[in-house]
Amino acid sequence: MASGERLSRRLGLTDAVVIGLGSMIGAGVFAVFGPAARAAGPWLLAGLAIAALVAYCNAVASAQLAAAYPTSGGTYVYGRERLGPWWGFTAGWGFVIGKTASCAAMALTFATYAVPGPEWLQRVIAVLGVLALAGLNYRGITKTAALTRILVSITLACLAVLVVGIWLSPHTSLANIAATGPAGSGSLYGVLQAAGLLFFAFAGYARIATMGEEVRDPRTTIPRAIPLALGIAVVVYALVGVAALAAVGSAGLAGSPAPLADAVRAVGADELSPIVRLGGAVASLGALLALTAGIGRTSLAMARERDLPSWLAAVHPTHRVPHHAELALAVVVSVLVLTTDLRGVIGFSSFGVLVYYAVANAAAFTQPAADRRWPRALNVVGAAACLVLVASLPAGSVLAGLVMFAVGLLGRTAVLRARRARGGA
Repeated sequence: MASGERLSRRLGLTDAVVIGLGSMIGAGVFAVFGPAARAAGPWLLAGLAIAALVAYCNAVASAQLAAAYPTSGGTYVYGRERLGPWWGFTAGWGFVIGKTASCAAMALTFATYAVPGPEWLQRVIAVLGVLALAGLNYRGITKTAALTRILVSITLACLAVLVVGIWLSPHTSLANIAATGPAGSGSLYGVLQAAGLLFFAFAGYARIATMGEEVRDPRTTIPRAIPLALGIAVVVYALVGVAALAAVGSAGLAGSPAPLADAVRAVGADELSPIVRLGGAVASLGALLALTAGIGRTSLAMARERDLPSWLAAVHPTHRVPHHAELALAVVVSVLVLTTDLRGVIGFSSFGVLVYYAVANAAAFTQPAADRRWPRALNVVGAAACLVLVASLPAGSVLAGLVMFAVGLLGRTAVLRARRARGGA
């Protein structure tokens, strides 16, 4: 690859950690506890622990691979290099399609928190948010990292205020944590389903790996940044989850589309509602920013191998970003925002991401001893756990995920056959 086609290494350890946090501590923390509590009932925290364990196995696999292959694309590249082109394509396709849907969901969630107005206005504001972030990403990865640092700081401050406010209320009770949940919840299947849904909230550490071509000293920085970002996110989610359960119990969370807002109202802390709105808007914006940056880099890698149109492989001569990929993504997400409502895609996105990490674990398992930093047993546990959680997702999410992969794999088959018919052109 010519040097003019490469991205620039401008991110340090702090930048990488912040980008990972921006992806993980997004709008999921304001929404995912609802469906997870509906599945797990009083065992919600067990589901969170399982999700964190699976995320750790996947994180160390990604970190180990990123150190050996410090280029853009994440598991798309690792799957190609270690397992073969079809494995890489499967991971890359699931990531790009699933996370593009997540981008539309994050944009709409941002607008919902930011503008309590009519639906048409929220959609317009969501598109403006997408275009504004695309413009920022276009200016270079350092601009992306700087804004992410600001957004993550505001989100963490909002969550800290909410957690402290809940615990200061006399209506908050530890007894609520173990209270009986909704009927039918709390089974082993329910706990695993909750873990699969909660995994959606931890999956952002992949953004660090997909930007491997832009990290300084990637063989040292990435293996440190990924576990560190994940560890911070796990602590934040645990603190928020315990506080929300203590406020309203699993039954209260299960019936809520906005669990944190309902939690502060239940303990008589209505004055914190604006903090929930601010935190939700800023967190959604931060997640959208990190998502668009990650999808752009994976699309760049896939375009370099002609698994996506080659036009997407362009790198801006000045700003050193995949500007064609980011512009195309902004257009697609804007169209989705204006025509659909994808805020219910947590399960669908989890399906794609779990398959993505199953491929990552399989790729890491094949690495030689010289490239290994963690034992192979973690790769086995990670891959098996990903497949178990995929099977435990709601049936609608599993069906949508299978259709998504079928379209991609059949499409690639047709494209390869057409190329062979043209003599490899």
